[in-house]
Amino acid sequence: MSLTWLPGLVSRAREALLSSVRPDDVVPSPNIWHWPEIYETENRAQDADGEIWRVLAERCDWTGRDVLDLGCGDGFHLPRFAETARSVVGVEPHQPLVRRARGRVSDLPAVEVVGGSAQQIPVADASIDVVHARTAYFFGPGCEPGLEEVDRVLRPGGVLAIVDLDGGTPPYGGWLRADLPKYDPVKIEKFFAEAGFDSRAVATRWRFEDRESLEAVLRIEFSAPVARRAVAEVTGLSIPVGYRVRTRSKPTGLVHGDR
Repeated sequence: MSLTWLPGLVSRAREALLSSVRPDDVVPSPNIWHWPEIYETENRAQDADGEIWRVLAERCDWTGRDVLDLGCGDGFHLPRFAETARSVVGVEPHQPLVRRARGRVSDLPAVEVVGGSAQQIPVADASIDVVHARTAYFFGPGCEPGLEEVDRVLRPGGVLAIVDLDGGTPPYGGWLRADLPKYDPVKIEKFFAEAGFDSRAVATRWRFEDRESLEAVLRIEFSAPVARRAVAEVTGLSIPVGYRVRTRSKPTGLVHGDR
């Protein structure tokens, strides 16, 4: 597939999607919603050293437990959880991705994929042990409805694990802030600390097989000017990328309102 058309098209798609979103809507993900094949390449490149998975396993072991992947996209991470979990549910608001995810896990009987959002998770109260959300919805102030909904579906002692990009760590963080000047990593960190999360910095790499793949991914992640800058700044096939892994356990015996 030719990739020479991507920069302008990606930029226009990002602008159109972001300008049409109301605060109470599901926030679109222009990268995977419009270019799932390229995002597949990105997923395969991410966490080349396995550091995110190592930290997750330390903080919320899902072996023999019921897992929910919130904002699962096309289901890339579902098989990994299914290796040891008792059951896995993927929740995704974008129906084309729901269909792709179901195709990916069609031979895994312990996994199901359902349509839903962070604010309306279609599972029963206190039915999940681990909720995993990776670069989806929980980006700081404004995500309180999703946090409350996760508390509803978690069993007492269950864990919410949020994996997010670290906007304060170069070089990726600098590109992110260039596209989102109102993005404040310090403010976001304070928000999660006050919400009771334990956050850990994770340093890892994105590693690609060729430059064409690397450049295509940068072009779906950033506006055209920032993508050009990123492409120029990266030498070789790897990009160091910082993440924050945030975890919060639901207290035993927590009671919600009239429940």
